[in-house]
Amino acid sequence: MAKIRIPQNKVEELRQICKSFNYDKNELINVLHSAQKLFGYLPAEVQELVAQELNVPLAKVYGVVSFYSFFDMVPKGKYPVSICLGTACYVRGAEKVLAEFKKHIGINVGETSADGKFSISCLRCVGACGLAPVVTIGERVYGRVAPDDVQKILKDYY
Repeated sequence: MAKIRIPQNKVEELRQICKSFNYDKNELINVLHSAQKLFGYLPAEVQELVAQELNVPLAKVYGVVSFYSFFDMVPKGKYPVSICLGTACYVRGAEKVLAEFKKHIGINVGETSADGKFSISCLRCVGACGLAPVVTIGERVYGRVAPDDVQKILKDYY
């Protein structure tokens, strides 16, 4: 993966974030949340800077980022598509819905389309089991999604 160059003003903002948490190693998750809000994701270069500022090993920062599902190491698409694979959704065919999204967008789970429009991820539960299977695109929730609905849903985003 190509290295990114962090603009100097963003470097300073990230340093201010670390300072606002008093460079406390125990605030690593909070610092990472703030950094992800600033950058939209946590590329290696951001993780390196956080490790330096908090004086923690880079391996620890990477371990936290890679362990928690709410952190992203690649940028999300403009329209992040999330398919619930919790029990109710799975039983009602979410896996087939996921397959349709992958086919129509042309990417796999964890990837972002080349045009930056879409990314696909899976969730364990969105708390709308009565609407299973459930798909979210950004803040919008789609319930009782069937594989045949996918193309129609995506049409709204092209």
